[in-house]
Amino acid sequence: MSCWEILGIEPTGDHEEIRQAYERQMKFASAEEARKLDEAYREAAGGEPRVNPVPSPEPSPVADAQLDANESQIVREVVIQIKALMNDSGRQQDAGIWKAILCEPPADQIPLRREIGQQLEPWIRPLAENGSFPQPVARFLGEWFEWFSVQEAVTEQEQHSRELEENEPRVEEEPLSQTTNFWPAVVGWIIGLVILTMIFGGMGVGG
Repeated sequence: MSCWEILGIEPTGDHEEIRQAYERQMKFASAEEARKLDEAYREAAGGEPRVNPVPSPEPSPVADAQLDANESQIVREVVIQIKALMNDSGRQQDAGIWKAILCEPPADQIPLRREIGQQLEPWIRPLAENGSFPQPVARFLGEWFEWFSVQEAVTEQEQHSRELEENEPRVEEEPLSQTTNFWPAVVGWIIGLVILTMIFGGMGVGG
């Protein structure tokens, strides 16, 4: 990915826009993503030092403390629902159910989404990256929580699937269909001959 794709903006020479994009992406970045964002920022800004300091990529206790008791309860309830979902191997394959749980207001608000993402990341993110979830589920999780490594993994999986489909040998079914249609006609013709033989044979005997 280019530095602009990592930052999520179009190529620009505006250092302020680059800085704002960097800080925006850093809010949800893991340690590995933060390292990539640092490299992308330096490349996009021409190697110059950052104009303003940015928040640490580590989870911020101050940010977490901003959740009131009601919001913290909502986060706990969502995490409990996800744990229950993970115990149902059938339902966890349905992207619609994930969206119904995670996108339900007010859990879709940025501070709550961030906290939910941090709590789910250690065990849900690896599953989304290694193909344990169907691609629609993994794609949604990657986009919803801005887990860039998941988005990259889904893109690679889709590309691999397309390559397999393109390289899969095609079976010609038409000759088989013609053969299948040929035998009933032959059997019908033979039965017809037998019936005619019996009719004419009977007439000969009667005469």
